[in-house]
Amino acid sequence: MRRTHRERHRVERIGWLRAAVLGANDGIISTASLILGVTAASATKGAILLAGGAGLVAGAMSMAAGEFVSVSSQADAERSDLARETRELKADPRAEREELANIYVQRGLDHELAQRVASELMSKDALAAHARDELGISDITTARPVQAAITSAITFSTGAALPLIAVWIAPMGNVAPVVAICSLAFLAALGVVGAKAGGAEILKPTIRVTFWGAIAMGVTAGVGLLIGKAV
Repeated sequence: MRRTHRERHRVERIGWLRAAVLGANDGIISTASLILGVTAASATKGAILLAGGAGLVAGAMSMAAGEFVSVSSQADAERSDLARETRELKADPRAEREELANIYVQRGLDHELAQRVASELMSKDALAAHARDELGISDITTARPVQAAITSAITFSTGAALPLIAVWIAPMGNVAPVVAICSLAFLAALGVVGAKAGGAEILKPTIRVTFWGAIAMGVTAGVGLLIGKAV
């Protein structure tokens, strides 16, 4: 009985995973920092929740728009490269086959085998072969603007909601420490989840995201304190 060897790799998750981790991380850090800055300026709990809620909506829209625009630019560049490659394949298929064969030679094949491989692949789907091996474009890595935008908006909103929940349950006199501690815990948990989803080791990314989150919140709280004293 023939057994099929199956491997599971995380690289196919790179498109949505990057947008998801970035969105949740930004949602937690930016909203928690905003809350701590407003709290340091001696605002009321209602004002803190209002500022945090406005930050959630504005941040989610900004993340969605930013991801859509940036990933759309990547998609435009990919389409342009594919269109150029299509024209080159029609104009001089022999030169394109030699170009593809040279890529395989550089990867370790002898010239004769590289020629055969290039011919076989181009006979099946010449554009796909050149897109994958010359341009580095594949189904896994191709840009998906709508997916990136939706993922970023949803994960930002989810991340931003967590510090707001901490404000809601915290006594007024302890809003700042409760939000800071809870937000750092959320960031650590996000680091663990992101590392597991990407198949990476856990400790380093967890420390990294928590450390920089603490720096961001500390700086914003300090600025809020200074402004609160000035006004």
